[in-house]
Amino acid sequence: MQARRAALKVTTGSERDDMSNEMWGGRYSAGPDAIMEDINVSIDVDRRMYAQDIAASKAHAAMLAAKGIIGADDAKNIAGGLDTILSEIEGGTFTFKRSLEDIHMNVESRLTDIIGAPAGRLHTARSRNDQVATDFRLWVRDAIDGLDRALKAYQLALAERALEHADTVMPGFTHLQTAQPVTFGHHLLAYVEMAARDRGRFADARKRLNESPLGAAALAGTSFPIDRHATAKTLGFDAPMANSLDAVSDRDFVLETLAAAAIASVHLSRFAEEIVIWTSPLVGMIKLSDKFTTGSSIMPQKRNPDAAELVRAKTGRIIGSLNALLIVMKGLPLAYQKDMQEDKEGAMDALAALSLAVHAMTGMARDLTADTARMERAAGDGYATATDLADWLVRTLKMPFREAHHVTGRIVGKAEAAGVALDRLPLAAMQEIEPRITDEAIRMLSVHSSVASRVSYGGTAPANVRTQAQGWLDRLKKDGV
Repeated sequence: MQARRAALKVTTGSERDDMSNEMWGGRYSAGPDAIMEDINVSIDVDRRMYAQDIAASKAHAAMLAAKGIIGADDAKNIAGGLDTILSEIEGGTFTFKRSLEDIHMNVESRLTDIIGAPAGRLHTARSRNDQVATDFRLWVRDAIDGLDRALKAYQLALAERALEHADTVMPGFTHLQTAQPVTFGHHLLAYVEMAARDRGRFADARKRLNESPLGAAALAGTSFPIDRHATAKTLGFDAPMANSLDAVSDRDFVLETLAAAAIASVHLSRFAEEIVIWTSPLVGMIKLSDKFTTGSSIMPQKRNPDAAELVRAKTGRIIGSLNALLIVMKGLPLAYQKDMQEDKEGAMDALAALSLAVHAMTGMARDLTADTARMERAAGDGYATATDLADWLVRTLKMPFREAHHVTGRIVGKAEAAGVALDRLPLAAMQEIEPRITDEAIRMLSVHSSVASRVSYGGTAPANVRTQAQGWLDRLKKDGV
């Protein structure tokens, strides 16, 4: 990969004036100042859209020929030249020239080198405004498809581990305090559900972005008899965008995708934070292997959960990219403004960071080892089954819940004073507070009895977890899910 990147040469310097003037045409007689070039150039970023740019240009040329706007031979030469450029870029022999500003002009200039004058016909009935909007929609669509595949694999890893740990009892937390026992499988399935919503948001964003700006030209459409429906179909869009002003100036598709990415990254960060906490020797509920931890330069005993920490940190970058583009777009009048050139770098960085984070979390989900004995001990700490006693008082003695809550609180206080677990407090001690309590209540207070009783839909009972986990595995293993 590094060799390939090194081969993608970028030229600067003395060629600046001649090339810039050639591409801009007769209006300009001098090249830009070096600072102007530096602030204006985008090829360092938008070169990543080369495949999308070439695909859109081939579709446009084929449509122009079909409508009789350019000749069939010219269209054939253009398509062949574009295929050559694609091979050059993928082979690492293409020279990207900063003086040509962007991917569009770099491709067009090279096309002219290869086929000569017919290359100049390619830009008929289009503008860089609709061209870049089309390319970026295609690029974001491809990125969404890749993220969906990654999130599906993440769900699959979580669901497999959830089925494995359907009976593994662990503490459930609120306020980071022990609340009630749950199963580890149930906890993992919560993240499966989050990832499902993430995939749904990306799917919604993809559906809305899947309209083609191509043919909107600079902002007003074109007088040539083009067929926008044909190019939209060729490129896999559902339809052409209905308003030419909106087509070239809309960046909702980026914002919506980044919003979905930000939410997904928050979900990953929450799980990453739990991994950091759980792997601490103070908690010790799980371990990660050498594959996803690092050591210390000075402390030989350390095993740091750096992968999880970096996933947590990347969330800031992703949220920042969303905020940055919102701020760029908030004051822009119609139609295209050069400010929109800032839409790509942050978005591309954010979606790459999210993809990496999803793959890292998938790896950690598969890699982690649960200390099931320690989890079970921790599940009973903090009188976590107190609610089960209150529920028994309501269910068996028909006690109003608020009264049951008060009675249970007094019993917990007695157990705490005696320094024993709730299910180890003698029955006689409980009956001093509520005489009607029986041995049946004490049997309900083990952590396994507690989780087994949570049979309501979506509850943590092991039978529920097995059903939910297997259901997810069945759905995820089907094509297209």
